[in-house]
Amino acid sequence: MCVYTYAYGCVCVCVCIYVYTKKNIVHTPKQYTIGAFYSVLQYGIVLDAGSSHTALFIYKWRADKQNGTGIVTQHSECHVKGGGISSYAGEHGGAARSLEPCLDQAARDVPKDRHSSTPVYLGATAGMRLLQLSSPQQSAQILQEVEQKLRSYPFDFKGAAILSGEDEGAFGWVTVNYLLENFIKYSFVGRWLSPGRGTVGALDFGGASTQITFATKEPVEKRKGGVNLRLYGQHYSLYTHSFLCYGRDQVLKRILARLIQAQGTSGTITHPCYPAGHSQKVSLNSIFSSPCTSASPGPQADPQAELTIRGTGHYQHCLGNVTQMFSFNTCSFSRCSFDGVFQPNVTGSFMAFSAFFYTHSFLQEVTGVSVTTPSQLEDLLLVAPEQKSRLQDYCASAVFMQVLMLRGYGFDEKSFPQVSFQKKAGGTSVGWALGYMLTLSNLLPAESPVLRKALTLGAWGPSCSCLPCSLLLHCCQRQRSTVQQTDLHFNIIKHILEPT
Repeated sequence: MCVYTYAYGCVCVCVCIYVYTKKNIVHTPKQYTIGAFYSVLQYGIVLDAGSSHTALFIYKWRADKQNGTGIVTQHSECHVKGGGISSYAGEHGGAARSLEPCLDQAARDVPKDRHSSTPVYLGATAGMRLLQLSSPQQSAQILQEVEQKLRSYPFDFKGAAILSGEDEGAFGWVTVNYLLENFIKYSFVGRWLSPGRGTVGALDFGGASTQITFATKEPVEKRKGGVNLRLYGQHYSLYTHSFLCYGRDQVLKRILARLIQAQGTSGTITHPCYPAGHSQKVSLNSIFSSPCTSASPGPQADPQAELTIRGTGHYQHCLGNVTQMFSFNTCSFSRCSFDGVFQPNVTGSFMAFSAFFYTHSFLQEVTGVSVTTPSQLEDLLLVAPEQKSRLQDYCASAVFMQVLMLRGYGFDEKSFPQVSFQKKAGGTSVGWALGYMLTLSNLLPAESPVLRKALTLGAWGPSCSCLPCSLLLHCCQRQRSTVQQTDLHFNIIKHILEPT
């Protein structure tokens, strides 16, 4: 019976498709070849100049659908070797030269006949925000040198700027919901439709800052915390906040700074967040040169002095040190996250990316593995060989993530399973870069686009045999959530540091 029903459904759907496309057929000129299709692609380039590194992303879309109706996808990406552009402070031309290999690759990846029409943007985030605080002249010099370098390439240079933390959070939210098709979706009948589902919040954990952004119906009590967007005819009220100095790299420095200030600058410093037996040397200058750790290690301390950091692997002590970085007792609003910052209650689903994803992946990879000796640490290097230089920091960043998400942002047993940890969505890297380009390139209209023409019969033909199967499955099964629910068990961290 099921076979006959299935076959009958296939025939009915194919007949409906044929009738519909017969009435709405759009004849394609014979000269419209495959090569011509690719010639109408438009490209855009965004350089994400983060605190720890710079990444270049190339996006593409149909050039005849620029008014918000083109589907933008990632074409390619390139990761600049070395640190972020802020790390070249005091090194004349260093930041600009570091970008050359990726810009050269972009010149190869984008067709030459599209170079002059390809916009290129550079957005610098928390690393440059910190440098702007400590040395405005050096940050301005780096931006000027980078701009000159970008102008020397055959693209359409649009600007190089330092993003505010709130902009970074909002653009990340736009990226997440654009990739998940929460704003608008292109249907199989050739129309742009509103999916009719809620949006997803964005959690970004960078090297020098962390951002939380989500739609809320609650009034935003702080002046800079609210963002109002109108996209595709829909109004979105967002809460967003960026916590400077709460990014992964700066958090690790702040933990070390607290331990050094408590234990002194002579002898060995014990670190409860490092696995027992782990040892490394650090210079005082590498820790206390950041605006996030501006407090002096001591009047007699030599900035060039090296200290030995030895891990003790004590979860409770690690948790205590990390928790002390937050202030949960001061709040002049109806509700705060931490450090006196207003935040509404978290609602709905969230996507966590950047260092959130990498830390979560690390916890998954080492589930059930205890790290108590250097030899066991070496065993874990086989699991994550690309993270060799930073493996010892994952326990500290995981404990920080625990405090940030559970006590800081207020996720609980009900809301935490709604958080998805992802690096990419639909083949596109998740971050603020895509949202930045979509906004600046006017690819996100305020009003909903008009209905589009149906696809040609030729376009329907090859998919006719597959479409009924999908439709029947859709009718027989409940729609699955786009965001995969991931449950992170933070007690794994304790077992890593303190084996039973």
